Amino acid sequence: MGDIVEKNLLVTRVRTIKNVEITIANSMVLGSHIVNFSGSAQQEGLILHTTVTIGYDAPWRTVHKLLTDAALTTEHVLREPGPFVRQTALDDFYVHYELNAYTGQPSLMARIYSDLHQNIQDKFYAAGVEIMSPHFSAMRDGNHVAIPHDYLPKEYAAPAFRLGMFENFAGSSQKPAERSRAAES
Repeated sequence: MGDIVEKNLLVTRVRTIKNVEITIANSMVLGSHIVNFSGSAQQEGLILHTTVTIGYDAPWRTVHKLLTDAALTTEHVLREPGPFVRQTALDDFYVHYELNAYTGQPSLMARIYSDLHQNIQDKFYAAGVEIMSPHFSAMRDGNHVAIPHDYLPKEYAAPAFRLGMFENFAGSSQKPAERSRAAES
């Protein structure tokens, strides 16, 4: 992936985003599948997209707003047409959200994606919404939230563990209903 820097009768030269120049024989270009990101970008805009998975505890309207706000604060993302969010899957532990945003600068895709991902993290952390992509396991009783300290209130403290005693009724002759009445008295 890169910008075409030269086309002649025999070869096409492409400069990648890492500033590496690649020479491709035109016979290879003609026989391959080529994706032109800049072809209609100036007229219609190129849609950049990224996916994030967020737990069911976060309201979907909040997630849509945070993602849209992150896109709108990203340099080179167009305000019109505006960014939009699709929910692409409902998994066991989280929802898949796909953020789509237009740009007129396809040659800056790598930088725009990097800035967009940073802005997504900042917006979610500032709103107190945890990004738990793709898998995050926690015992919420006593664990610190998965948000960097800089985004938490100064008075935040992880909740303490709560312990309880459970009597082993395996050897008891009482039936469950009798145990429940006995426990109430």
